[in-house]
Amino acid sequence: MTTASATTTSVGVDPRGPRFGAGVTAVLLVVVLLLGGSLAATVLLALVAASFALGAVGGVGATWQGRVFAALVRPRLAPPTELEDPRPPRFAQLVGLVITALGVLGALLGAAWAVPLAAAFALVAAFLNAVFGLCLGCELYLLVVRLRARRP
Repeated sequence: MTTASATTTSVGVDPRGPRFGAGVTAVLLVVVLLLGGSLAATVLLALVAASFALGAVGGVGATWQGRVFAALVRPRLAPPTELEDPRPPRFAQLVGLVITALGVLGALLGAAWAVPLAAAFALVAAFLNAVFGLCLGCELYLLVVRLRARRP
């Protein structure tokens, strides 16, 4: 295992880790939506963006959600039946960072509506990943890889 987290091994990522993280993130994003365009919503969205930044730089195991999964959840589960390539979830973290950072930036520029809008977009992706295992950012990564492969 790497030093980043028990969620990530040298071969791949336990797919239950990103799903757990997406569930936690979805709950936080619901709170952001309930807070509307307030300062508290902006601060919470900034914290979510910071977590996405950690995931984009260090992989999903580097996020606080990944560390909670590794420390508290994974030890209670059977070993994963298969591991995922860590690159798509890492790219998905980057996509989440871009969306949430745009919301925070919008709020800082005076557009309070940007916070709930960004939170809503990010919530859709987090919900789909947490509930159905459909990672939109991962699918986008695979699409980009396929498009690159087609280039002459």
